[in-house]
Amino acid sequence: MLKEKLISLIVVGFILVIGGLFMIFSSINFGTSFADSWLISRGGADTGIYQIILKGYINNFLVAGGILFGFGLMLVILIFYKFQNIKEKTIHKM
Repeated sequence: MLKEKLISLIVVGFILVIGGLFMIFSSINFGTSFADSWLISRGGADTGIYQIILKGYINNFLVAGGILFGFGLMLVILIFYKFQNIKEKTIHKM
């Protein structure tokens, strides 16, 4: 029972890692899309303000992706370590 829960947590961790990497590498596309939609909703703006908004959105996606990647990587490493401890305890019991 415990092994199945650990394996499912590892899968969740890998999903977080992949999602974080996707957000990091696609941050320019996502940031540009959000900045363009902001520009359309305002009906136009100065190019300097647009650049600030664009950099802000790109940085938001970079930070969010980094947090997801870091949390997922930490989860995978900790669960893998726990999984190894369980294996060692079962080997020593035999």
